[in-house]
Amino acid sequence: MPVMLIADEPTSALDVSVQVEFLNLLTDLQTDHNLTYLMVSHDLPVVAHMCDRVAVMQFGEIVEVMTIEEMREMQPKHAYTRHLLQSSLGYRRK
Repeated sequence: MPVMLIADEPTSALDVSVQVEFLNLLTDLQTDHNLTYLMVSHDLPVVAHMCDRVAVMQFGEIVEVMTIEEMREMQPKHAYTRHLLQSSLGYRRK
């Protein structure tokens, strides 16, 4: 079993019900096998649900690394991150 799994837009082509099942499977595998995920996604609700930290990239470079709590509280330091959070229609603060 791998120690790290890289998932590039793992839920982008899934409907919501299948998305939930898949994310639950990933969570179970992480718990059962102590996996680390590197998830590449534009889906901020999925990122907020699955991740502890987020790295925001602009033009192929990381411009900010923040905790999910900082993301939820809308506390970005970089203007591009602020723009992403504000423009993501599916993102809701918890």
